[in-house]
Amino acid sequence: MALIRWEPVRELGTIQSEMNRFFNSFFDTPTHSSGAPVRRYVPAMDLVDTGEAFVLKADLPGLSESDVNIEVRDNVLIVSGERKSEHQDRKAGYYRVERSYGSFRRSLTLPEGVDPASVTATFDKGVLAVTVPKPEQQSPRKVQITVAGTSTGEAQAIESSESSPEPSATETSPEASAPEATAHEAAATA
Repeated sequence: MALIRWEPVRELGTIQSEMNRFFNSFFDTPTHSSGAPVRRYVPAMDLVDTGEAFVLKADLPGLSESDVNIEVRDNVLIVSGERKSEHQDRKAGYYRVERSYGSFRRSLTLPEGVDPASVTATFDKGVLAVTVPKPEQQSPRKVQITVAGTSTGEAQAIESSESSPEPSATETSPEASAPEATAHEAAATA
């Protein structure tokens, strides 16, 4: 009989994956009344920066433009709609349903300054393309400072220089140095 070394870290990984599978199957997968899982419909989307605009492309096969709603609210682009179920219940025979259906809602935060009226959308062969022009970059404006009281339109420059301060009168007077001298004389005589 061969001995197998127990590795607790591997066991924790196995337990974690089993718990993830359990919770995903319990909370994420809605089911029909028959108990079969229902697949949620989430259309695939790409976002492309063309330089002048952002282009959002979404694959929406089987949908028409009337099934899709596009809104721009508070700098958020919202694409929503519904893909209806096409299958029908059959009493006899075996069939399989793999295509997903249902309502969807995807949102994308836009940069500040986007004009909602300039957003355009096209729908061709099941592909939705939403074009969002980029906002104009605001360049900083240089503000010129003028000195009050000047009569000419030309600004005066304010100059300053760093220099050592002039010695004050108390530092150069003999009375100011006298207490120090008397303290030194008192220390020397002691």
